[in-house]
Amino acid sequence: MKAFVHDEYGPPEVLELRDVERPVPGDEELLVRVHAASVNPFDYHMLTGIPYIARLQAGWRRPKDGCLGVDYSGTVEAVGAKVTRFKPGDEVFGGRDGAFAEYVCPREAGAIAKKPANVSFEQAAAVGIAGLTALQGLRDKGGLKAGQKVLVNGASGGVGTFAVQLGKWLGAEVTAVCSTHNVERAGALGADRVIDYTQEDFTLSAGPHDVMLDIAGNRSWSECKRVLEPDAAVVVVGGPKTNRWIGPLGHAVGLRLASIRGGREAKTFLASMNGDDMRLFAELMEAETVTPVIDRQYELEDVPEALAYVGGGHARAKVVVSIAAAGA
Repeated sequence: MKAFVHDEYGPPEVLELRDVERPVPGDEELLVRVHAASVNPFDYHMLTGIPYIARLQAGWRRPKDGCLGVDYSGTVEAVGAKVTRFKPGDEVFGGRDGAFAEYVCPREAGAIAKKPANVSFEQAAAVGIAGLTALQGLRDKGGLKAGQKVLVNGASGGVGTFAVQLGKWLGAEVTAVCSTHNVERAGALGADRVIDYTQEDFTLSAGPHDVMLDIAGNRSWSECKRVLEPDAAVVVVGGPKTNRWIGPLGHAVGLRLASIRGGREAKTFLASMNGDDMRLFAELMEAETVTPVIDRQYELEDVPEALAYVGGGHARAKVVVSIAAAGA
């Protein structure tokens, strides 16, 4: 099969599309022919090895596993002896290392669910990291409840487009903050109020909210407090990437430390890739409560270009890759 591999850290040009052995599923795994994958900032960090903290997972001097990609969708071709919930022919989506390839072997107990018939492979592949980050950030870390108000700072990206829709599903009043050319989309996704940050300072005009999902990561704690109720929380999922050692983590830690005194709180977290939440997304997409938004679509051979686009911070919503397995 064909898969993108890198033997060193660096820009997208270090990636190579190679012929590698097709994986063989274990007793509790499935062999999935990948039809689509999506690109996340996480993938770009794993490729470049920057911020350096990423190398604690990927390997310090060089990648331990040169395969890239996490989010995928596809068709089950074979199942292990102990697999009971899936069978060959099932259309599935989820998260598994090495998704920029023609085949992956996810675990049945991992982050995998059956794809609804009314959702394309590209839409299903877009869920993964971005969708679960938005869901768990609002529901679990933010504790968002029906009747509350949530502000999404950075409502136009992959996480943000999911967060606007999930905020409405949770029964909250949603304020979306984005740039001018994304205002219309944010409104179409269900935001009750959309603030164009190029025209007004939302920290001065938005008013108090119960939860702020901070994806853009471009505001200080003193500014964030202006849009928070006395016992509200900021859930930080993004930030400036200028620090080569810890990247966006620096912004998150700064807000966390600044919020120690007082009722308001800054919270940080990493999304948990799990089957329960994938199955929930399947239900939400089938009911058309949540619809993944796709910015650009690439072919497998164009993965380096897709990574460069996402790494440059230009993506509006999700970037996906269509993959036609050659059966090799």
